Amino acid sequence: MMHNIQNRNFPVFFILKYTLFCCFALLIVSCKSKKNWTDSNKTNESKTIITIPKNTTDIAILLDVNEKSLKNKELYNFIINWYGTPYKFGGNSKNGIDCSGFTNVLYNEIYKIQLPRISRDIALNIKRKYTNELNEGDLVFFSIGNSGTINHVGIYLQNNKFVHASSSKGVIISNLNDTYYAKYLVKCGSYKK
Repeated sequence: MMHNIQNRNFPVFFILKYTLFCCFALLIVSCKSKKNWTDSNKTNESKTIITIPKNTTDIAILLDVNEKSLKNKELYNFIINWYGTPYKFGGNSKNGIDCSGFTNVLYNEIYKIQLPRISRDIALNIKRKYTNELNEGDLVFFSIGNSGTINHVGIYLQNNKFVHASSSKGVIISNLNDTYYAKYLVKCGSYKK
């Protein structure tokens, strides 16, 4: 028995095409009208890009804060002095340093505290805080990749920014709100002395 499509009373192909077209049009319109949730977390791209800060004015620009809010000048001068130092796993000098090495050197020099050498060991002695409770000098910990263990550490500064030894860029200031860091942040807080 043969069915003749042309003799149907209901124009199936017309409605199918029309429905698909309407769905596609709605998708396009809705995508353009939505505000991307990451827009509020993006840095102001019109600002001058600073490769290596030369002074606290440059640091204030990187942190997107008023320079007067940089009370701990010793800390920020330390960061200026180390900024851009290349990453080297197990390194502990200006020739190359890793994240926990940098955190150790900074804590020893600025806060006169000797930390354990490995980031996951540092994390064992932390008084946990929420990110909105962090103060300058608190520590932020990440589990980067699929390891399931803490394998990166940085020092919180201000305005959701932290300083750390990045494996790709060396010692830099980054934003906790960046998609990459927000995805891997697992713990933060102050070190118990």
